Amino acid sequence: MSALKIALTKGRTEKQVLPLLEASGIDCTAIRNKQRRLIFNDLPDYHFILAKGPDVLTYLNRGAMDIGIVGSDILEEQHNEQYEMLDLQTGKCHFVLASTPDFDPYQVKRKIIATKYPSITQRYFRSIGEDVEIIKIEGSVELAPLVGLADAIVDIVETGTTLKENNLQVFATLQSVSTRLVVNRLALKQHQNAIQQLITNLQQAIQTEV
Repeated sequence: MSALKIALTKGRTEKQVLPLLEASGIDCTAIRNKQRRLIFNDLPDYHFILAKGPDVLTYLNRGAMDIGIVGSDILEEQHNEQYEMLDLQTGKCHFVLASTPDFDPYQVKRKIIATKYPSITQRYFRSIGEDVEIIKIEGSVELAPLVGLADAIVDIVETGTTLKENNLQVFATLQSVSTRLVVNRLALKQHQNAIQQLITNLQQAIQTEV
């Protein structure tokens, strides 16, 4: 049997998921000692790459990887064509609508919303029947309402510390975010037993962590 090819989101997701992978029986020593390496073919059953979140889904959609481990924010924002198989219960946070204390979310006007996630933001405001102008921001989105670029922001919040430090407050919670295991459709047919065994092992590891 050929090794399962897994794309793991590097950075915080990587650090949070490695203990689960290890608890499921996968030796992650090479990844922990990676230095500048991005490809890990050391194990006979699992080959890993480390990639940015949006790229994980691209590798998966193009069939270059069998499995992706990525935040649900990426899955919601991009077009996910694959099977979302498991919530890994890590990276938990929320999408929120936030602004300065004088912001009135009920004011009748076409609001300007700054965000890194225009698709998620658009769907939210459509769901509440409100038409807004969306500005996509790549950097520190918290700046937008402070300098008058936007009326409010939609962003991911874990503890809310950054918002408080910038004198911003939450006006609505849109949805929860966590890390998910996603499987390429063709790979699931070709490696069904191996993938199902990995999922079972991860489920047991999650239960132990909980």
